[in-house]
Amino acid sequence: MAKDSTHGQNGLGTFAGVFTPSILTILGIILFLRLGYVVGNSGLALTLAIIGLANIISVLTSFSLSAIATNIKVKKGGDYYLISRTLGVEFGGAIGIVLFLAQSVSIGFYCLGLGEVVSAIINQPIPFLPQIIAASATLFLFLLAWVGADLATRFQFGVMVFLILSLISFYLGGFSLWNNQLLEQNWLPYNRLDFDFWIFFALFFPAVTGFTQGVSMSGELSNPSKSLPLGTFLAVGISICVYISIAIVFAASTPAELLATDYASMKKTAHWPLLIDSGVIAATLSSAMASFLGAPRILQSLAADKILPFLSPFAEGSGAADNPRRAVIVSLIIALSVITIGQLDLVARIVTMFFLISYGLLNYATFYEAQSASPSFRPRFKWYDKRLSLAGFFTCVGVMLAIDFKTALIAASILFAMYQYVKRTTGPARWADGSRSYHLQRVRVNLKAAAADLEHPRDWRPYILVMSNNPEYRSELLICASWLEGGSGITTVVELLPANSSEPIKKIIDAEKTLQKDILNNESEAFPLVIAVDDALSGFQSLVQSWGIGPIHANTLMLNWRESHPRASSQTNVLLYDEQMRAAYHHGCNIAIVSTGELFQEKTQISPEGEKAYIDVWWRGDKTARLALLFAYLLQRDEMWENAQIRLFAINYQLDSDTSRENLQRALDESRITTLPKIMIDVDETSIIEHSQDAALVFLPFRLQKKGPESTFSKPLENLLSRLPITIAVLAAEDIDLDAEPEAGKIEEITTAIDNVSKAKLRLEKAEAQAAETSETRHTADNGAELPETSPEQNFQRVKQRQKQADKELEEAHKRVSREKAKLETALKKAQDLGVEEDS
Repeated sequence: MAKDSTHGQNGLGTFAGVFTPSILTILGIILFLRLGYVVGNSGLALTLAIIGLANIISVLTSFSLSAIATNIKVKKGGDYYLISRTLGVEFGGAIGIVLFLAQSVSIGFYCLGLGEVVSAIINQPIPFLPQIIAASATLFLFLLAWVGADLATRFQFGVMVFLILSLISFYLGGFSLWNNQLLEQNWLPYNRLDFDFWIFFALFFPAVTGFTQGVSMSGELSNPSKSLPLGTFLAVGISICVYISIAIVFAASTPAELLATDYASMKKTAHWPLLIDSGVIAATLSSAMASFLGAPRILQSLAADKILPFLSPFAEGSGAADNPRRAVIVSLIIALSVITIGQLDLVARIVTMFFLISYGLLNYATFYEAQSASPSFRPRFKWYDKRLSLAGFFTCVGVMLAIDFKTALIAASILFAMYQYVKRTTGPARWADGSRSYHLQRVRVNLKAAAADLEHPRDWRPYILVMSNNPEYRSELLICASWLEGGSGITTVVELLPANSSEPIKKIIDAEKTLQKDILNNESEAFPLVIAVDDALSGFQSLVQSWGIGPIHANTLMLNWRESHPRASSQTNVLLYDEQMRAAYHHGCNIAIVSTGELFQEKTQISPEGEKAYIDVWWRGDKTARLALLFAYLLQRDEMWENAQIRLFAINYQLDSDTSRENLQRALDESRITTLPKIMIDVDETSIIEHSQDAALVFLPFRLQKKGPESTFSKPLENLLSRLPITIAVLAAEDIDLDAEPEAGKIEEITTAIDNVSKAKLRLEKAEAQAAETSETRHTADNGAELPETSPEQNFQRVKQRQKQADKELEEAHKRVSREKAKLETALKKAQDLGVEEDS
C-alpha cells in the first residue's frame, strides 16, 4: 500500500509545486506551434473567442478546484482524489482511469510537438524522424520521473528561464513589425467559406489543460489548501494575458497566409529565432515532464484506494518520497504508443475530450458537495458560488457535444460503463463522501444506499411505528401511514408475539410473511417487524427506544382506535394500548390514533367530480397543533389528497378580533402551509362535529390521562371519534426540528477492521506454511538422512537429538498457527460487529 505523503516543512511551496508546473504546461506546445496557425485561419476575433471560451472553462474549474481543495486535505491523486472523495467510489474509479489516460496521452502529445520542432531544425529526410525524436525525449523524461519529483522540479526552473527569453524574443520581433492595417486585415478568418470554429477550438484547448498540474502534485505540497488556489489562479491569469497578447501581436505583425500555412510562424516573427526553438524545446519538455509526474501519482492513488483489485501492484512506491515507479512505466508505454500515431492534431482532439470529461466531473463534484448543504462543506476559499461549478459543468458538456457529438457520446458511454463496472466490483467504501448527505435528504427512496453509507441526522421526517396484531385493522393503518409519510418518511408495521409460545422462531417467520403480504396488498412501502416479547409493555418500551438505523429513530406511534378501544382480550392480543401510549409519549414519541369507522374504503373516495374535499385541523396553537398541521401538509403530497384544502379551526383565542386574526396568520405564515383559517369561540364537542361533518379527514388534538385518551374538553375521545368522518387524533411529544445537523460515521473504523482481517489472513497463511515446512523437517529427522558414517549407537543418538529439536520446532510452529487463528477470529468478529461481511 502506498505511503501517505506527509505535508510538512520539506514539501513543495506554491511557486515550485503549483505555479511553475501549471504555467509551464499551459505555455507549451500550442503556444509555439499552433496559436499562430489558429490566428491565421480563424482571424483575431474568433481566436480571442476561442481563447476566451477555453479559459472560461479553466477559470470556472479553478473556482471549483479552489473551493474543494480548501475544504478537505488534498492528498496524492490530485483531481482523482478530489472527485472520488466527493462523488464516491464509482465515479472516482471511473474518472481516475480517465485522468490517468489523459495525462499519459499528454506526454506523447507534448513530445510529438518537440519532435516536429527538432526535425524541422535538423531538416534531413530521415524516415519517422519526429517520432524518433519524440521517443528519445520521452525516454529522457522517463529517467527524470524515475528518479523523483525533486529532480524534475529543479529541471523546471531552468525551463522557465528559456521560456521567458523566447517570449521576450517574440514580443520584440512582433512589435518591431507592428502594422495596424495588417491587424485589421487579420480580424476575420483567412478562409471564411471553409472554416469550422470547433475544429480549431479542439486544436487549441489542450493549451489550457495544464492548470491542474499543481493538483496532480498535491501529495508533494507542504500546504495544499493554500498553494493550490493561489498557484492555480496565478498561472491561469498570467497565461490568459500571454495568449491574448501573443494572438494580437501575431495578427498585427504576420500575414494571414503565413500564419495559416506555417506552424513555425512564431520563429519567423521573433527577434532572435533561435530562442524560439529553445523555448519550444523547453516548453514541450516541461509540459511532458509535468504530465509524467502527475499521471503516475493518479494511478498510484487509485491503486492505493483498492477500488480495482488488478491495479493493486501500482500502489507500491519507492524511497522516502514514495515515488510511483511502477506507474511511471505504464505512463511510458502509453506515451510511446501515442507517439507511434504521429499525428499531433489528432492526438490534440483526443486530449481535449479526455480533459473536458475530467473538468466537467470536477465541476459537478464541487456543485454536488455544495448543493447537499452539508455543514462539512466549509471551504476556506471565500470567492466561491456553487453556480460557478454548475456553469463549468454545463460548459464542458456543451463544448464536448459541439466539438464532436458522436465522440462525446462514446466517451460518456465509456465513462458510464466504467462507473457500472466499479459499482459492481468494488468493496465497501474506504472514505466518507458527499453521497451520504444526498441519501439522507431523500432517505425514504434511498434507504438501502444510505444504510451502506455513513449515517447522519437530517431534517425531521415522520418515522412511524404502526402497531397492530389484527389484519382486519392493519390495512387501514398502512393506508393512513402512507398518507402521513408524504413521500419523505418511513413506516414500520410491528407485531408483538408472546415469547413463551411454542416454536417462537417459526411463528415470527410466519407473522413476518403475513405482514409482508398485507404491505404488498395495500401497495404500501412499509417495512415489517415481528418481535417476540416476554412482557408486552417492557418489550414495547425497548422497541420504541431501539427502533431505527443510526440517526433514524421512531418519532410517531400509530394505532387503530377500533382495535385498541375497547381493549382486546389479553389472550388474543398482548398489547396494552394505553400503557404503551404513555410509554411512547414518555420516550418522546408522537401519537396518532386513527378512527375510520366501518366504511373506510367508501369514505376514502374523497374527490367526486365537482365536489371539493377538505382536511380539517383543529388548532390549539401548541406543539400538537403544529404537528397536526404538518401532517395535513404531508397528506396533500399524496396524489389522492393533492387537490384537498386544509381548513384550520383555531380554538385557542378568546375573541375573534383583528389582533387574534393577525396573530394566527403570522403563525401560519411562518409554517409556509396554505390553509383556510377560522377562529372559533366557545367551542364544544357539538361545534366540532357540526363544522367537520363534511370534511374528508379530520386532525383532532387529544390528551392522554389516567383514564385513557380524552378530547380537549376533558371528555372521552370516543364521544367525538364515533361521530366524525375519518379522523386522526394527534398528541405531540416533541417540537418539530427540521434543521438537524449531520454527524460523522464509522468509515475509518470499518476500513481498519477490513485491513486487520486481510493482514491476519496473510499472517495465518505464512504461519501454516512455516508449520508445513517444519513438519517436513521432522519427517527428515525420522529417516535419519544425511548422517555421517559412524557407529550405530552414535547415529541413534544423533537421530534422537534431531527428532527432539524437530519436535520442539514443530510444537512452536503449531502454537504460532493457533495464535494467528485466534487473531483472525478476533479481527473477523470485530468486522462482523461493524456490519462488514466476511467476503468483503
